[in-house]
Amino acid sequence: MHVNYWTELKKDRKGRTGLYMIGFLLVVALGAAWIAPYDPWAHVASPLSPPSWKHPLGVNDVGQDILSELIYGARTTLLVSVIASAASTLLSLGMGVMAGLFRGVPERIVMRLVDVMLIIPVFLVALLVAAYVNPGAFTLILMLSLLMWAPGARIIRTQVLSLKWQGHFTAARQFGAGTGYLVRHHLVPELYPLLAVNFIQVVRRAVFMKAGLAFLGVFDPAQKSWGLMIHYAREFVFTGAWQWWLLPPAVAVSFTIIAFALVGYSLESALDPRLQKGSTG
Repeated sequence: MHVNYWTELKKDRKGRTGLYMIGFLLVVALGAAWIAPYDPWAHVASPLSPPSWKHPLGVNDVGQDILSELIYGARTTLLVSVIASAASTLLSLGMGVMAGLFRGVPERIVMRLVDVMLIIPVFLVALLVAAYVNPGAFTLILMLSLLMWAPGARIIRTQVLSLKWQGHFTAARQFGAGTGYLVRHHLVPELYPLLAVNFIQVVRRAVFMKAGLAFLGVFDPAQKSWGLMIHYAREFVFTGAWQWWLLPPAVAVSFTIIAFALVGYSLESALDPRLQKGSTG
């Protein structure tokens, strides 16, 4: 379980490619205010103007520069997805450790809750909830983190059940180490690989779900979003505008999902040598 992730990612071609792609997205998101050629909320040209030197991706139906919208959309997408995934991973850790350490009632409660969450159609529930509450970034972060923790919790519980019978853990327990000490010093460090993989997988799902919800119109229209760009662009699918308005955000969503998928696969390969068979590192 002791894996140097950075070394493994650099050695694997898929991992390197994914890291470069994520790095590019982070630069765009963090530097949006300096990279975007225009204020994405400003009306800078005639509505539905085609691509030009001034507006490489054209202009939307209210005269806003689409390239600037696309750049600011990266910030919203990564903010919501990364924070929601971090919160979901922490919730998975807490629930998984609780179910693995404390047998009896705590374990039964957690595992029944996990079973319920695993059969719930997550996207449909998210859509229904978002339709009745304020569909802003905070709402999406809270909702996604509460809906995506169950798969990780089940995996972490299984690992905890194995780890707590290992020699160093039982020795520390026999010498009087408390539960908090055991979790911090003997369980969580061993769970880092699973937490890293879980985080990447949840980010990928969160990007897709956030874009899907925004595409269906359940997101704050005051915040720039790739899904909302697709939502508004589809109304002009029968005009030439779809070529420069709909395709760029769709490609951006796909690019982001692929980037995290590549990193996730590389980390999984480091954990499971069977996945390395035939790898081109």
